[in-house]
Amino acid sequence: MSRLSLGSTFTLFTGCAMAMAMTMTSGCLNHPLKPVELEKGEEKTRPVQLTVNKDVDILFVIDNSGSMGEEQAILANNFGAFIQKLEADDVEANYRLGITTSDNGNPWCPPGTTTPEAGNLVLSSCKSRIGDFIFNNGETDVTDLACNDICTLDATALEILPTTTDYDSTPKPRKWLENIEGKKNIPDSTSTEEAFKCFGPQGINGCGFESQLESMYLALIRAQNAEEVGSYGFLRASAILAVVFVTDEADCSYNKSFAEIFEQDGNRVFWSDPGASFPTSAVCWNAGVDCEGDPSNYDACNAVNKDVDGNVGVDNKDAVLHPMSRYIGLLDGLEKQKQEVYAEQEVIVGLIGGVASDGTPFYGDVSGTNPMFQNSFGIGPGCEAPNPINPAEPVQAVPPVRLRDLVNEFTPGNMFSICQQDYSFAMEAIADEIREQIQPACYANCVKDTDASTDIVEPECNVEEDPPGDNNDVKIEECLRDANGYVIDAGTDDYTMPSASANVCYVLLTDDSDLTTSTADDMSQECLDLNYNLEFKVARRPGFPAAGGTSISATCSLADFADVTCPGIGG
Repeated sequence: MSRLSLGSTFTLFTGCAMAMAMTMTSGCLNHPLKPVELEKGEEKTRPVQLTVNKDVDILFVIDNSGSMGEEQAILANNFGAFIQKLEADDVEANYRLGITTSDNGNPWCPPGTTTPEAGNLVLSSCKSRIGDFIFNNGETDVTDLACNDICTLDATALEILPTTTDYDSTPKPRKWLENIEGKKNIPDSTSTEEAFKCFGPQGINGCGFESQLESMYLALIRAQNAEEVGSYGFLRASAILAVVFVTDEADCSYNKSFAEIFEQDGNRVFWSDPGASFPTSAVCWNAGVDCEGDPSNYDACNAVNKDVDGNVGVDNKDAVLHPMSRYIGLLDGLEKQKQEVYAEQEVIVGLIGGVASDGTPFYGDVSGTNPMFQNSFGIGPGCEAPNPINPAEPVQAVPPVRLRDLVNEFTPGNMFSICQQDYSFAMEAIADEIREQIQPACYANCVKDTDASTDIVEPECNVEEDPPGDNNDVKIEECLRDANGYVIDAGTDDYTMPSASANVCYVLLTDDSDLTTSTADDMSQECLDLNYNLEFKVARRPGFPAAGGTSISATCSLADFADVTCPGIGG
């Protein structure tokens, strides 16, 4: 990962430890455990902060320009590899998934010719906008390839059900897919994987001057603006944030004050052919990139600020493409806010774009061998592959520079080739970056075994929940047990509530080597690797998710001699 070791969405805090650091309160001692004299005055009980943050907000920025039909089909068909990782039993992420496009408008894409989303979240079946899959007056038609052959669900199966957010308690349909504590905002019979096959494809009639970075920027800004009805509430303050770009072209996030760089009567310094009747996407490359070395295989291509006359290294305010600091600064600010809640949390950025199969881009001038591509995009293809649909036209994509820099700032190397015919590896790898931040709730002290007659450790713990804005902690009961261990509810495939009135319960995982026949008490490998002897899980009744900002505190009896009981604890 990039800048910090990873942490994580659902929290088990040790609230007493935090409170005692500021002031002594009576709340920390509501459920004292039996005191035991220890050598050198060691404490019998100790609260430990446990972090299991399962909340994940994922934004997909999907290129909807004319060349993206096959790529959108591949993305939709391989989306299962992504969502299955997040829904796995050892992850169970509480995810929100929003989609926007790369269309942010352009003088050559006036209203009526495209429908610039400008960062607005979009959520509608591709079958309800089938005209979006036809480009250039019918010259390219991918209605079957990128929609009809993929989307098999009708409007009833794709109904968006009302949900609430941290900011709005009124249930209403939202413009994102979500699965919070097992509760989806689509019908129970519809999987997120199948729903994405209908919602994910965005068509191919979007603007060909893609503004991937600006679309991301506007989407995240809108999500924090109460006046943006369709987007507000998408971002949760404590959630892991992941942004995934899917595009075959360079970023063209231009400052609209300098729209003249595209106009026929404007400054044509960035045009491949200043005498042409219209600009090509090469403007986007030429206006924001400088390359060094042999043009046939450049040593490096770097994002730079250029003014309308092509001068390099100008101030941010004079840059015709928005400076990279605009986008890095936004994500860095969000990351810092999240780290106030979870100190080790990081923003994740991924790209499926114009890079080779090993994730590296190629930068080279191909004017001698492929003048048409060079004229169109200002650089040669960053990746190329045979086209199984039309062998005469290979799959090609422009190498990233500005997008590359954003990825490497937050999640170095998290780039994958859009020229491949299978994105499952890419989707799994991006999901793994998220999964790494969803760590199990290891109890980072050596707990006392209160019953030596059993094969596994029997801890003594108090667990309490603290909802946001409520000063009264609520005691949580242990999940239902019988003679064979924890009882799994056949209806939910989760731990069983201890009573009809309980909507949340906790589980003590202490089986470190398959000592019992049940797997419901098994510790995770992560906690075992650190030589802990207790791990927590919390189960919730379906339809009763925790309110945003809820914390759970746990205090357990500690072993008298930790070095003997838990040798090498903490790794």
